[in-house]
Formats: sequence, C-alpha cells, structure tokens
Amino acid sequence: MHYTINRITPAPLSSIDFSIAEEGRIAVVRPESNGAAPETRFYVLHDGEALYVQFCVNEAHVRSVQTVYQSPVYTDSCVEFFVQPVTGKGYFNIEINAGGTLLASYIEDPTRVPHGFAKWTPMDLAWGSQIEIYSTLPRVVEPEQAAQWTLRYRLPYALFEPFTGPLTEKIWRGNFYKCGDATSHPHWVSWAPLSARNFHLPTCFGSLSLA
Repeated sequence: MHYTINRITPAPLSSIDFSIAEEGRIAVVRPESNGAAPETRFYVLHDGEALYVQFCVNEAHVRSVQTVYQSPVYTDSCVEFFVQPVTGKGYFNIEINAGGTLLASYIEDPTRVPHGFAKWTPMDLAWGSQIEIYSTLPRVVEPEQAAQWTLRYRLPYALFEPFTGPLTEKIWRGNFYKCGDATSHPHWVSWAPLSARNFHLPTCFGSLSLA
C-alpha cells in the first residue's frame, strides 16, 4: 500500500483545501467486525513543518462518550492514524473519537503486556494540546445516531523530533484505521491489510511519500 502526501503552503487548519490531497479509503474489514463497516475516507497534506489530516466518515451507529484526554477513545466511533516518520524508530498512534478527544503515544515495542506495551510513552497533555483538532460533531454523541462526520487536525513535526531526531526521510510508514469497540456494531477496519485484529502491527504499515 502506498499513499502520496502532497505539499502545500502553510495555512490555518480551517482554510486547508483537502480537495488537493490524494484520497485514501479505509476499507479492509477485519472478519471480527459486526455488520457493515462505516464508509471512511482520509486525506493528508504537509507543509514541511506539519501534517494536516482529514477523515470523512459515513456511519450508521455513531457513539462518542469519552471526553478526557488519553481516555479509551477506541471504544467510541474513532479514527486513527499510526505513523512512523523515521526508519528504525518507533511509531506514534494518534487516536481521536468523533467528538475530538485524543489518545496518543510513542511506541517502540508494541508487544502486549498487562498494562500496555513492552516499551511505550503515553504523551502528556502538554504534547497533546499542540495538536489542533476540529470535528463536525459535538463532544458527546449518545445515544447512537446515524451521521456523516468529518474530523481534521494539524500534527506538527516538532512533536515527533524529540523522540525520532530530525525528520529527513521522504518515505514514512503508517496505517489508517476506523474502529468502534464498544458501539452497538463493533468494527475494525484498516487502509493497509492486517494479519490479525491488532492495529499495533508496524510490519503491516504501508508507505507514505512526502511530495
């Protein structure tokens, strides 16, 4: 799997024209999913200093109740971007529910252990607060409802570099996901195929080229 991240001139998140981005589709459905997976498209741009990410979702059973930073947003209607900017380094998991609540970590060894992963760093609020996030839905969606919703955010490179060093590579790796573990219709869907129902599989990441 390959995706090209087109380059733009720096601009506020609210004025980014995502129509010039390549369209990606999160459409590989894990067999453990319950029912049809929501139609989910993603768009990514960069300006040399930050990534701009947009997800567009058409979902019949939207639920979003997690409102605290680093809470388990993957139990809600959630879109996720895992990105590895530097070969041989760890990856960042950026997980955001339909209401705009963020969960984020830097993971160097994704082997599962009782309280997380073998080697990982949950990002503190000072880190997460530097990601500008916008959702078309309110913070809480309960009870479930059908909705077409959009989520977009700006992800500065400066957040990566203390962990990875300078970002000099033009080919990154990553994957995009849609999930909803505790919704009435749980689903696990990815852009690049997975070998198991586990989003934390960097061996399954696709390539991301920075134009």
